[in-house]
Amino acid sequence: MKKFMLLIIIANIGVLGHYFYETDKNPFKEITNLKFTENKKEELSMQNNRNEIATKYKWNLDDIYPNWELWNKDLIVLKEMMAKIPSYKDKLSQNPTVFIEFIELEEKTSRLLDKIYLYPYLQRDLDSTNEEASIKLQEIESIYANYSISSSWVTPEILTIPKETMIAWIDTNPILEPNRFPLMEIYRLQEHVLSSDKERLLSYFGQYLGVPSDIYSELSTSDIKWNEIELADGTKLPVTNAAYSKIVSTDRNQEDRKKAFEALYNSFNVNKNTYASIYKSILQRDFASAQSRNYSNSLDKALNPKDIPIEVYKTLIESTKENTSPLKRYISLRKKALNLKDYHYYDNSINIVNYNKEFSYEEAKDYVLESVKPLGDSYYDGLNTALGEGWLDVYETPNKRSGAYSINIYDVHPYMLLNYNGTMDAVFTLAHELGHTMHSMLSTKNQPYPISSYTIFVAEVASTFNERLLLDNMLKKTTDSKERIALIEQAIGGIVGTYYIQTLFADYEYQAHQIVENGGAITPDILNNIMSNLFLEYFGDEMTMDELQKIIWARIPHFYNSPYYVYQYATSFASSANLYNRITDDKYTLEEREASKAAYLELLKSGGNDHPMNQLKKAGVDLSKKDTFLAVATEFNRLLDLLEEELKKEKGE
Repeated sequence: MKKFMLLIIIANIGVLGHYFYETDKNPFKEITNLKFTENKKEELSMQNNRNEIATKYKWNLDDIYPNWELWNKDLIVLKEMMAKIPSYKDKLSQNPTVFIEFIELEEKTSRLLDKIYLYPYLQRDLDSTNEEASIKLQEIESIYANYSISSSWVTPEILTIPKETMIAWIDTNPILEPNRFPLMEIYRLQEHVLSSDKERLLSYFGQYLGVPSDIYSELSTSDIKWNEIELADGTKLPVTNAAYSKIVSTDRNQEDRKKAFEALYNSFNVNKNTYASIYKSILQRDFASAQSRNYSNSLDKALNPKDIPIEVYKTLIESTKENTSPLKRYISLRKKALNLKDYHYYDNSINIVNYNKEFSYEEAKDYVLESVKPLGDSYYDGLNTALGEGWLDVYETPNKRSGAYSINIYDVHPYMLLNYNGTMDAVFTLAHELGHTMHSMLSTKNQPYPISSYTIFVAEVASTFNERLLLDNMLKKTTDSKERIALIEQAIGGIVGTYYIQTLFADYEYQAHQIVENGGAITPDILNNIMSNLFLEYFGDEMTMDELQKIIWARIPHFYNSPYYVYQYATSFASSANLYNRITDDKYTLEEREASKAAYLELLKSGGNDHPMNQLKKAGVDLSKKDTFLAVATEFNRLLDLLEEELKKEKGE
């Protein structure tokens, strides 16, 4: 989803960021959104009636529009503003006055479009059967697609203005200053901008580039057939994504977990040829799109707009592969602790200890609030504001979107979607999303609209930093050995799921794209083979590779919806680990730690005012250096040492 900031100027060259930041990324630690009851079948189908949930736990979308009538009025205004944009064709280079008029009109259009688009978008996420919201959403998407075509001339025309002239206009007209960085990006990426007629030609195909992703979504959600199993206690149920997550996370019978795994993965495996065909079309589309804009390959096109060196991507993979020892050590430890003869992928999510403590949402809020106090009163107060009424939609309800995310509207406030279920994982998810929200709040408060949106490359820094604060605070408070083990495993699950698994997936994407770019074929067996080799390389022989596990590439929506996206989870996680150490480790002086904290908060305030690599360097993290990624393995080993100690205590050794 595109953020409509300078939408018509730079949309075609890939500078725009994403609207929201999700936590549906961790297949190692399966996410579950359902409450625990004694009856498994009830447990796997229980949802709250939305009308029975207190208002304070639901979104207040009236902050955007109180009704559709006002939405429709603004839609008319939006169309009128969009219609004015073509009148500036062949005039942008005349003088700064005309250019400023254009930029001001574009920003007004963009900010209004944010609200108009997200109002039905959020309503549909609350209820996928909301037909009115779906119709309105399709309407605005169609309007934007046509608008993109009619405004495809803008970027080429801006480039007819000499860069030196543009700099002079900005220097002498303060009103243009907030646009300096995005405008200079156009000149940096000039070689990837085509002539006006070619840009218009490509714009006709823009709305169709997402068709493979749409087909994948329909096949993997609307048309998927779930297989039924019978568990050891006699419960019979279809294994949906949610049911699978619950079973592998809570059912201590390995045979039940195996049945759930085979049922779910067979739901994907039965259509493996179709999934492979869809993915092949995405790989081909990416390469064609890269070539059409003079990029050397798909990875270059994905990274260059954010000024990320390709070497960073490769270094991430190389460093992670060189530091898989903690991961293999963890699998070996779990295999022994769970007393398993053979360890499988479906054994990854079950806790070592039988820990099922439930946390009320109010308790979770208190835990998270207290944990962020080290970041100062201002951060604490901001988080408290975010936890107020109307910003969070807390509980799962029928037809509500699964998972969790944070989404920001510059002229309103952030909205957070949760499916809170009382588990420890849900508490950490709350901390995670609040990290995104605080990042958005600080960016909005400190940056003008054109440079307020931060990139995905730095998006997971604040979220994982918040999780680390929560972990340390909860570990300090509890003396219960089982709870400490559960907390440590929660943290390790974050490392494995956010760093190692995402790097493995990034490795897979790189290899798959290279096959197509070198003229090779894509088949289910070829994709299975890539996954099989990667899991063996990352996890070692301690994990038994099931044949069905290889089809995991068909289960990962990011591969189909946003290629070359997942690596940014890993880079953000590594950055967060480095920053956390600099702020909390006693090996640094108090003055050094305070300076690091100030630099970290400045990072959160900086929005999109610079390239993300530069933003991180200012905060003290240089991802061009291989050693930067070692902080993750170091923390992993520290947690493993703690886990081994707690397991010994639990056994009375």
